[in-house]
Amino acid sequence: MKRIGVLTSGGDAPGMNACIRAVVRRGISLGLEVWGIKRGYRGLINGEMTPLNRRDVGGVIQKGGTFLQTARCPEFKDPKGVREGLRRLNEMGIEGLVVIGGDGSMRGAYALCQEGFPVVGVPASIDNDVWGTDIAIGVDTALNTVLVALDRIKDTASSHGRAFLIEVMGRNCGYLALMSGLAGGAEAVLIPEEEISLEQVAQIVEEAYKKGKPHAIIVIAEGAIHKTSEVAAYLERDEVGFEVRTTILGHIQRGGSPTAFDRLLASRLGVAAVEALAQGKSGVMMGLKGNKIEAVPLEEVIRSTRTLDPKLLEMALVLSQ
Repeated sequence: MKRIGVLTSGGDAPGMNACIRAVVRRGISLGLEVWGIKRGYRGLINGEMTPLNRRDVGGVIQKGGTFLQTARCPEFKDPKGVREGLRRLNEMGIEGLVVIGGDGSMRGAYALCQEGFPVVGVPASIDNDVWGTDIAIGVDTALNTVLVALDRIKDTASSHGRAFLIEVMGRNCGYLALMSGLAGGAEAVLIPEEEISLEQVAQIVEEAYKKGKPHAIIVIAEGAIHKTSEVAAYLERDEVGFEVRTTILGHIQRGGSPTAFDRLLASRLGVAAVEALAQGKSGVMMGLKGNKIEAVPLEEVIRSTRTLDPKLLEMALVLSQ
C-alpha cells in the first residue's frame, strides 16, 4: 500500500482536525502518501481529492470543525453511489481509506468494504451514538460546551425562580443530555431511551420548589418522546402555572476548540487507523475500550445499537433529588 485517503463525513465534531492531522503525519512516517477527500462521501463521488503533507495539517489540532469539510450524501446509500466512489478511489490510485464520522459514516465505510476496498473507520459524533467505542471524538468537547451553558443558565434561573428547559443534541441517543444533566445538577433529564409523562415532569418541578430549590433545570435531548415546546406548554398551563424559559443550544454544541481529551483521543484513533491499514486490516473501526484502542468489526458497529448504562440513569434520578 502506497497511497491512502482520509475523509470526514456526517455532522462535524470537535477533534476531527486533530484526527486528520494524526492520519496524515503517521501515514507519512510509514512512507505512505495521504490524500484528503473534501466534503465526505459527496466529495468522494465528485472526485474532490488533494494530497496532504505535514505542513497542511500544521496548526489544526486546536481548531474545531473539519478543514476537509463534510456533507450529508444520500447518494452513498445507493449501490450506484458506492460504486462511483470506488471508481474515483481506483482512478486516483488510492489503496486504503480512513473514514472519520458517526453511525451513518460507518455504514458508508462498510458499504465500501463490501466492494472489496480496504477501509478503517474512526468514530466522531457529539451524540456518542456509535456502538463499539466508549466515547467518540467530539463528545467531551460538546459535553463541556453544554455544561458551561447550563451553569450560566442556572445563575439566571435562580435569580428569577424559573424553570428552564435546555435542549441539547441527541436524536436517537440521550448520552449528551444524561451526562450534562448529571454533571450540571439538573432536576430532570428527558431522553429518547426513557419514557416519562408530562405529569411526571410537572411533579418533578413542583417537588424541586417544595424542597426549597431556587430553580428547576430540565435537560431535554432533541429526540426525547416529548418535544421541548410540548413540555414548556404543559408546564405553563394555568393549572400548573410555572414560569418557564426555553434554551435550545443548537449548533453551538458542535463548535469550539476541542478539549485536551478529544485532541488526545483523536490523535490515538487516527494513528491506530493508519497502522491498521498498513498492517492489512480492513472492515474495522478503531474504538476506545477502557483505555485501550481496539479494532471493532464494522459489521457489528452498524448492526448494533448503543445503550445507556442503567446505573447512570439511576444515579441521575438519585442525585437530582
